[in-house]
Order: sequence, then C-alpha cells, then structure tokens
Amino acid sequence: MRQVTLSSFIREKPGKKTSKKLRKKGLIPAIIYGSHIDPIPIYVKFSELESILNKHKGETLLFNLKIENEKPSQIQAILKEYQIDPVTDKIIHIDFLAIHEKNLITIDVPLEFIGKPVGITKGGVLEILLHELSIECLPSNIPDKIQVDISNLDIGDVLHVKDIKVPEGVKVIEDPEETVVTIVIEAIEEVVEETEKSTE
Repeated sequence: MRQVTLSSFIREKPGKKTSKKLRKKGLIPAIIYGSHIDPIPIYVKFSELESILNKHKGETLLFNLKIENEKPSQIQAILKEYQIDPVTDKIIHIDFLAIHEKNLITIDVPLEFIGKPVGITKGGVLEILLHELSIECLPSNIPDKIQVDISNLDIGDVLHVKDIKVPEGVKVIEDPEETVVTIVIEAIEEVVEETEKSTE
C-alpha cells in the first residue's frame, strides 16, 4: 500500500460554526478515530489533500498524518469515509481510521480489470457491477488495488466475487456469490427497444 504524508492540525473548538469557518479558508474538518486512540478532531488543507488524491487516483493510500500543533506528531491512518457537498462536489468532512500494525482492519480496495473480454469481439457489452472489494487483513498486507483478469469472459459469462484471486494474508468479506462483471448481448436490448417503439 502506498504511503503519503498529509499535514494536519488539531481543531481546538470542534462544532458546526468552526467547521463552516474552516471550509471558507480552504480547510477540511476531519476526525481521527481507532480502537487504540481517543477520537482526535483535526483539519487538513483542501489543496494538499486534492493534490494527493489526484496523483494517486484509484489507489488505496496509507496516510501519515503529521499533526503540526499537538503530540503525537504523526499518526498512520486510512481514509475511511468522507462527505461531499452536493452543490460544489467537494469534500467537506473526512473520517480517518487510525491503524495499528498488529490489528486487523476492514477496508474497501479498488478493483482493476485487465484484458479485453472475448465476448466484446462478438458484440457483447461489459457490465461492471462491483468496483471495489471489501477485505480484512493486517495493514502491512493491504494491496493498492486488486487486479481481475476478464480476458476469457464470453457472452453470457458472469464473474463472481469467489472467482477473484487475492494476495496471501487477505480475506474477502463480500458475498462470494455477488456478481462482479458480466458480458451481455447488446443486440437483444436494441431489438427490444425497437419492438417497444413499433407498438406505441
């Protein structure tokens, strides 16, 4: 898992009013929590976080949160959840989960699909139903992403969670029977649409 450093600062007065003021200054309110620490209210710079996320898009990141105005000076954490403003589409709050090297954690890891399905050359259409996989492992075993080879999929084929190979030390906690990708026939869908139009 790729490690990145992000500066952070303790929020002395947590609350909605303080959070609103921070956002106006280009800062994002956040919280660090975990099984081995008390929750820590912080804020980070939007520009710095945005730069990191854009540079490492699609990767699972381990944040070294460098707290500038309080001890401990650095905490390792993963970005667990975040809230998006429905108008500006910008991140307005973040939950960081502090991790301990000896504690198992649950995390969603992006799936990377490789290869061109044989069904595509026969007129099929690739439908991706699952873009991330929920796994459980030690922090040191968290993969940046999990590759899924779909080159052998033909029309009508379905790839389930149980078909995905994961690295050693990683446990999948999704439903094994959940569909990840499938190849459907586009031609049938077009015929149905034309038939519906002709009967109107």
